[in-house]
Amino acid sequence: MTAKFTQPLWPLPVATLLVLVSLYGGGISLSHANSAVVDDCSVAAGQLTRNWPNTDFSRCTVDPGEVVSGGPGKDGIPSIDEPRFVPATKVTLDDREPVITLVLGDTAKAYPLRVLTWHEIVNDTMGDIPVAVTYCPLCNAAIVFDRRVGNKVLDFGTTGSLRHSDLLMYDRLSQSWWQQYTGQAIFGEFAGAALTMLPSRLESFLDFKNNYPQGEVLVPGNPNLRPYGANPYVGYDSSGFPFLYRGEVPEGIGPLERVVVVDDRAWSLALLQQDKQIRDRNLVLTWRPGQASALDTREIKNGREVGSVTAQHLAANGALEDAVYHVTFAFVFHAFKPDQPIIVE
Repeated sequence: MTAKFTQPLWPLPVATLLVLVSLYGGGISLSHANSAVVDDCSVAAGQLTRNWPNTDFSRCTVDPGEVVSGGPGKDGIPSIDEPRFVPATKVTLDDREPVITLVLGDTAKAYPLRVLTWHEIVNDTMGDIPVAVTYCPLCNAAIVFDRRVGNKVLDFGTTGSLRHSDLLMYDRLSQSWWQQYTGQAIFGEFAGAALTMLPSRLESFLDFKNNYPQGEVLVPGNPNLRPYGANPYVGYDSSGFPFLYRGEVPEGIGPLERVVVVDDRAWSLALLQQDKQIRDRNLVLTWRPGQASALDTREIKNGREVGSVTAQHLAANGALEDAVYHVTFAFVFHAFKPDQPIIVE
């Protein structure tokens, strides 16, 4: 099936962007580790340097030639910086709709993908912990970060660019660029630094409200700003090839098949769905039905069944503790961990 993309909040239709994509710079060779800082990428950064004069491109950890324009410019996809929440009992949301669940201390919040699809980043604070709740639709990666680096608290926005089809964020303090999938700064003053990922769950709204009846749910500040609940990427997760991706694809699994990732390991979601539970040393993965795909039908609530996953570590005392995990596409895991296999059987 060919994906019938519809126009998000971008200034041009996606079909046009496919023709007009800008490939910036290029020419230097860096490893996939994203850890070594190269002392001058400014020449290779080319157009990036001209468009981002306040970013220090003399420091980088990846080849600027791997950066692709996604269409919108800086903050063209606006982050949510003053999030608004209402009690879960007062939200009108279909039970199958996917939400990112974050629990810190006694506070539980749900961030629906119907909102994050249109904003990608929520800068929030839970208790005394500043967090960034992020979602990249093109790689289906829902990841939560602690926004603190050293003694600094960062606010994040969208660059409008992608690397390996993954969201590239920037921090407003230093204008450094950050890879959403890894949480690592790739250009700028913070190049080589990494954000701490926090355990969260991508699950159905029904699961959230059953587990946290006193929880809160993110709602749009202006419900008319975007067509919230609509999916601008109709048919994307059943298309043949990822959008704006130039890398290799994994063998033995479709590039847009979902995988469950914990650290450097990945299992196909189809395998987990079949077995319902997978145990690997002290890691326990569990699948349950009830969650709609956010990247299938025009209305998210009508998306096909993909189910929800929990990933937990078995502690020495026998208790299960939530692990950092994400459900992403096979091509994404392969792009960032090319030497690691995906377990399919």
